[in-house]
Amino acid sequence: MEFNYVELEIGEDRAYVTMNRPEKRNALSLVHMRELIEAFSLVAGSEVAGVVLRAKGPVFSAGHDFRDMAGQDLFYMRKLLATCTELMTLIGEIPQVVVAQVHALATAAGAQLVASCDLAVASKAAGFAAPGGKGGWFCHTPMVAISHSIGRKRAAEMAFTGDVIDAITAAQWGLINYAVEPDELESATEDLLSRATRGSRYSKSFGKEILYRQMDLPIDKAYDLAVEAMASASQTQDAQEGMSAFLEKRSPKWQHR
Repeated sequence: MEFNYVELEIGEDRAYVTMNRPEKRNALSLVHMRELIEAFSLVAGSEVAGVVLRAKGPVFSAGHDFRDMAGQDLFYMRKLLATCTELMTLIGEIPQVVVAQVHALATAAGAQLVASCDLAVASKAAGFAAPGGKGGWFCHTPMVAISHSIGRKRAAEMAFTGDVIDAITAAQWGLINYAVEPDELESATEDLLSRATRGSRYSKSFGKEILYRQMDLPIDKAYDLAVEAMASASQTQDAQEGMSAFLEKRSPKWQHR
C-alpha cells in the first residue's frame, strides 16, 4: 500500500509509524486513519518487538478533521467513528509494544491516540486536551481511552473544561509515562522501548493480551484468567529457557515461542 499521510519503517527489531500531514496538524481524516490501520497491521505481521508512533510538524495530532466531517450525514459519521475505534483498538491488540513519542500538542482524537498506546513519552513542550467540552461537540470517543488511563475525576475535568494539560501534569495523571526535555524526547523514547521489549517476544505479546483482558475484569475473574494464562505459558519453550538460564546463571537464548 502506498501511503500519503503516513511513513512506515520496519527494521529488524523495531518499527516506526510516523504521521506526516503537518499542513493539516496531522488531523485524523478517514483516509489518514485507514493508512494508520494498514501501517499497524503490517507491523503486527512483522517480527519486530516494538513500534514507535510519532509525528512530523508543529502538532502531534489535532484530532478529527472537521473538513472531513462538516455537513456529513449520520451514516458517514458512524463509519468514521467506527474506523477511529478500529484504529485505537488495533493498537492495543497488536503483539508489539507501542510507544507514543509526543513532541507537541495532542487534542481530542490525538490525545485518544496517545492514551491508546501501551506507553508514551512526551516533550515538556507538549500538551493534551479534550476540547469538545468547551465547544458544541463533546469528546465522547476520545474520553473512552483517556478515562481508562487517568480515572474518573481527572477525566471529568479534561472532558468538561476542555483545557490543555501540560506534559508534566499528564505524567502525574497517568496519561503518559514520562515528560522530558524536548532534546531528550527521542532518546527517552528509545530507552523506554528498549526496556519494554526485553526478553521473549512471544511472552511479551501474550502478556500484553492477558494484561489488558484482566484489567477490565472483577478481581476474582482476573485471577482466574491470570492463573490459567501463567500456568499455560509456563509450558512454552521460552518460559522453560528463562527458568533454566536463571538456575544455570547464564544468558537465555530465546526462541520467541
